[in-house]
Amino acid sequence: MKEKEIQLPFDIKRILSILPHRYPFLLVDRVLEIDLEKPSILGQKNVTINEQFFQGHFPQAPIMPGVLILEAIAQIGGILLHESGYQDKIALFLSINNVKFRRPVLPGDILHLYAEGKVFGSKGGKIYGKAMVDSKVATEAEIGYALINKAEFFKG
Repeated sequence: MKEKEIQLPFDIKRILSILPHRYPFLLVDRVLEIDLEKPSILGQKNVTINEQFFQGHFPQAPIMPGVLILEAIAQIGGILLHESGYQDKIALFLSINNVKFRRPVLPGDILHLYAEGKVFGSKGGKIYGKAMVDSKVATEAEIGYALINKAEFFKG
């Protein structure tokens, strides 16, 4: 059987069809690369001063909150899980381990989001993810997911 061909890049319309997140919590703007055999994915978030969180997160010296960088990594990992065959599931945080914040993310940065699948199964998964600016690691972590049926999660 021929494996499905993935058309890259994924634009925002494709991302919106995969992730349930919406403004201000959608933190992936594009998917640039995906390799389902490895499995790995590379996406990007364009960080602008117009982001809602900059109004209150050190407005005199704005930096992207670390928890939102982790959320962006988790979202790119969620897209990788979806494309790996779990279209009827929603990925929820189960664990976050070995987090390292190595440099701040500032307005104007292009945040490259990388995730590599470590374990994928019908009940959950685990990725190693990192966020990079100018090829330098800003944040890295291992993220575990619980996979829940979308129909059950989104019902009434």
